[in-house]
Amino acid sequence: MNLPAKMAWRYLFASKSTNAINIITLIAAFGVAIGAAALLLLLSVFNGFEDLFLGMFNNLNPDVRIVATEGKSFELDEETLQGLYQLEGVEVVAQTLEETAIFSYDDKQSAAHIKGVDSFYPKINGIDTMVREGKYDLDLSDGKESGAIVGNQLSIVLGIDPLNQFERLTVFMLRPKPKGSSFLTTGRSNYLRRDFQPTGIIRSQEAFENQAVLVSIAKARELLSASDSTVSSLELRLAPGFQTKDTYRRIQAYMGPGFQVKNRYEQENSILKLMKVEKWVGFAIVSLMMVLISFNLVGALWMIVLEKKRDISILRSLGMTSGNVSGVFIRVGLLLCGLGLVTGFALASGLFLLQKTFGLISLPGMMQEAYPISFRWYDFPVVAGTVLIIGLIASLLPAQRAGKIDAVIMEE
Repeated sequence: MNLPAKMAWRYLFASKSTNAINIITLIAAFGVAIGAAALLLLLSVFNGFEDLFLGMFNNLNPDVRIVATEGKSFELDEETLQGLYQLEGVEVVAQTLEETAIFSYDDKQSAAHIKGVDSFYPKINGIDTMVREGKYDLDLSDGKESGAIVGNQLSIVLGIDPLNQFERLTVFMLRPKPKGSSFLTTGRSNYLRRDFQPTGIIRSQEAFENQAVLVSIAKARELLSASDSTVSSLELRLAPGFQTKDTYRRIQAYMGPGFQVKNRYEQENSILKLMKVEKWVGFAIVSLMMVLISFNLVGALWMIVLEKKRDISILRSLGMTSGNVSGVFIRVGLLLCGLGLVTGFALASGLFLLQKTFGLISLPGMMQEAYPISFRWYDFPVVAGTVLIIGLIASLLPAQRAGKIDAVIMEE
């Protein structure tokens, strides 16, 4: 340890002539500890919510979703479909067609998504195992009617009972305009209407399926007046161990620039981006709190400079430069911040373990009782860097004042 570091250590921990200086120093260190703990816990709470939402979406999101870069839908040819199956790691490819529609059941109406799916869709995410009332059946055995699987939230709004064999779920889809005409033919309804027999209700936490209706893709194409090759997305299930960037790159290269290949996380990219923005805005606000706390640090360092004024004068007479003196007190400030930082990390870790074990703070009415919380290793250096930078800035003014003490004494 060099001389300035040894002096900084002694100035910080040695007994002071006035007990108030010790108290002020402890308060400053405690303030830094509280600020560091608050920063780390804030990041961990946002990490916990991010893990929670990703876990929810991952249950039904496919390993890969392919959509067109422009437009809501695209035409899929048999050659492209077979080419996807030939790519290493691709096990199942399901075709889907989504649109917004108006649903009516027992004189109740609501707008929601309708999603046409093919027979491979349950193999993508096992959605047929999530039907809690009724059964997963989109093609009824009598062939006269089509079945529909309804999301839990929509079923509550419309009061749907899959055991009621007499009431039908009616879907209204806006009729496409005739080519070359800006209005529909007089006397025709603006909507296409089709009736479905609700066969099951999905009970899961995923937002889309909770407010959507699943029907066969053939019926969805009929409602949308689309061709037999029209899809809005392709959903892929990959073999275990192939959820890698190399696999996604191969699929993207095969599909070409006209398509977007999204992994599980990118499918909820807007939500994740919003959460990250909120996370770092919160971090900035708590960092401003740390700036206010740093005024205690400035006061503590200033008192230490006044306490050691005579010692500094002697050191200057022995040849220590102004820069060396300033460096000593910058080190004092950083040591004080380091002490608070270690204490803050210990405090945050203790609260983290208590929350994980006992769930001290709960979320009433939410999907789980306790606040979700999760530590990420890279949060520690981010918090440490932030606290030490604030501490360095707070130390500059007292350190600069300490470097000028000799000149003041000479004038006296």
